[in-house]
Amino acid sequence: MINLDELNNKFCIEGGLTFTKGENDLIFLNISNQFATTRICLYGAHIMNFTPTDSKDILWTSPESLFQVGKPIRGGIPVCFPWFGPHKTDQSKPQHGFGRLMYWDVIETAVTPDSETLVRLKLCSSDETRFYWPYDFCAEIIIVVGKSLSVALKVTNTSSTPLNYSCALHTYYNISDIENINIYGLKGARYHNHLEQGDHIQESPNLEIHKAETRHYHDTEATCIIDDPGFGRKILAAKSGSRITTVWNPWAEACAQIGDLPDDGYKTFICIESVNSFDDLIILNPGESHETSAIISLEK
Repeated sequence: MINLDELNNKFCIEGGLTFTKGENDLIFLNISNQFATTRICLYGAHIMNFTPTDSKDILWTSPESLFQVGKPIRGGIPVCFPWFGPHKTDQSKPQHGFGRLMYWDVIETAVTPDSETLVRLKLCSSDETRFYWPYDFCAEIIIVVGKSLSVALKVTNTSSTPLNYSCALHTYYNISDIENINIYGLKGARYHNHLEQGDHIQESPNLEIHKAETRHYHDTEATCIIDDPGFGRKILAAKSGSRITTVWNPWAEACAQIGDLPDDGYKTFICIESVNSFDDLIILNPGESHETSAIISLEK
């Protein structure tokens, strides 16, 4: 059982970071500094929003998200770990792994020399995780809230044998209108679309979204730019430690079949994800670590 008073006594930052109970008694970490505000649910180490000073929220969270233990939160930045998508051999195991379905421990909060806010959360192997995945590991989410939002998933193999995993920082971006944005940064990249046959190359400098898309771009570490004239801004979606970029929007028909999305929810978000999967699966020998990150900001 998480003790709210103990969390606030040990980790709060006066005037800048507090812990509160929210929907269905889930525990949230609330950050406010001179640069931005951010809300993080300890269940799933799930970042709910990133709202820079004098700007709209950059992240999108579904108004119909369930906020229930045993169910993933829809929107924000879900942490997909230790597999991305459905489990390869056991469809009864949770989509996108168990990382977003467990409470993560707080291990550090701090103010950096640049007046940004640092948070470190940890999920290590236990009887609960071994029910799904037979490896010993320690995963950390390192979050820095400032002019940009930096999110890193660091996984360390604490087993005596090698392990492999896939993962994603499955970021939902808040946009004015799905048919009024352009995504730049993927020209020349090879991609596979689950909804089409074969591999493709993106020839155009920009990607427009006018239908359902599940594009997995391979061999790219490029920063994507979401040009959103409706909101009068450009979002920079940078990353490191990942060579797969996934762009996803379910469009109207599939959106209406997803219980925790409004029927028209697809109109106001686009997912651009930092992914390790497919031909970018992570293999760790004992004691080795890998870090996958997303760095989100507004173009000035």
